[in-house]
Amino acid sequence: MKSIKQIAIYGKGGIGKSTTCSNISAALGLMGYRVLQIGCDPKADSTKNLVGGRKMPNILDYVKENSKDISIDKIVTKGFAGTYCIEAGGPEPGIGCAGRGIISAIEIIEQLNLFKELDIEVVVYDVLGDVVCGGFAVPLRMGFAKEVYLVTSGEVMALYAANNIAKAINRFGQRSDVRLGGIICNRRNAYLEKEIVSLLSDKLSTQVIGWIPRDNIVQECELAEKTVMEGSPDSNQAQVYRELAKSILENENFVIPTPLTDEEFDKLVKEPLIKR
Repeated sequence: MKSIKQIAIYGKGGIGKSTTCSNISAALGLMGYRVLQIGCDPKADSTKNLVGGRKMPNILDYVKENSKDISIDKIVTKGFAGTYCIEAGGPEPGIGCAGRGIISAIEIIEQLNLFKELDIEVVVYDVLGDVVCGGFAVPLRMGFAKEVYLVTSGEVMALYAANNIAKAINRFGQRSDVRLGGIICNRRNAYLEKEIVSLLSDKLSTQVIGWIPRDNIVQECELAEKTVMEGSPDSNQAQVYRELAKSILENENFVIPTPLTDEEFDKLVKEPLIKR
C-alpha cells in the first residue's frame, strides 16, 4: 500500500483550527491530491465549509442507529475540490466520553479499509486541543498521525493549550514516531503576538510554519458556508492557505518538542513585556 501523509492539527477551541484545516484541505484538493478531512470535535462542524453547510452524518450517531449497515458512502461526504469529509461526532454534553467518536471513527475507517478504497493520499485530522484526553489523543496514541501541527495565536490561553499539547506529543514521541512539525499562528493581532509566538516556537524546539493574517474575508466566506479557497480564490488570504498547504507537504523539520513547565510558561508570556 502506498504511503499516506497523515496530519493532525490541534489547537484550543475557537482558535480557528477548523477554518485552517478546511482551507488546507481545499488547497491540497485544488493541487490534485486526494484528501480526507476527519473532524474530531464532538460539535461535528469541522468540514461544514467544505460541503457547503450541508448537514453531515457523524459516525457516532450513525453507528448507534445502523450498527449492521455501515458503508463508506453512508459516512463520507464529497466536498469542494474533490475532498472527502468525515465527522466523528460525540455524545450529548455531559454524557459519555467526548473522545469516543474519534475512537469509533478510527475503528470504522480501518474496518472499511477506507484509505485504500478511496485512494487517499493526505489525511487531515482536525482535533480539539483544550485538553488531550485519551480519546482526543487517539490519532497520536495509535500512530495514525505522525505529523502534528499546533494552531495558536498570541493570546495566553491559546499559547497555554499549545504548550499542553506539546507535552502530549513529547510523551508519545518518546515511544513512537509522532513528531511536531511546527506552529501555525492564526493571528488575532494580540499585543506582541509575533514576538511571543516566535518565542514559544523556539522554546518548543520547533518552527512557525505559517502566519495567517486576520482578514474579514474569512468570516465573509464562512457566512456563505464556503472555504476561502472556494469563496475568494484570488484573495491574498487564499494565497496564504496555498503556501501553508505547500509548506506542510514539503516540511521535513519534525521534532520531539521540549514543552515548558507552567512556571516556565508564565515567564515566557511575560518576557517580551519585560524586554519592552
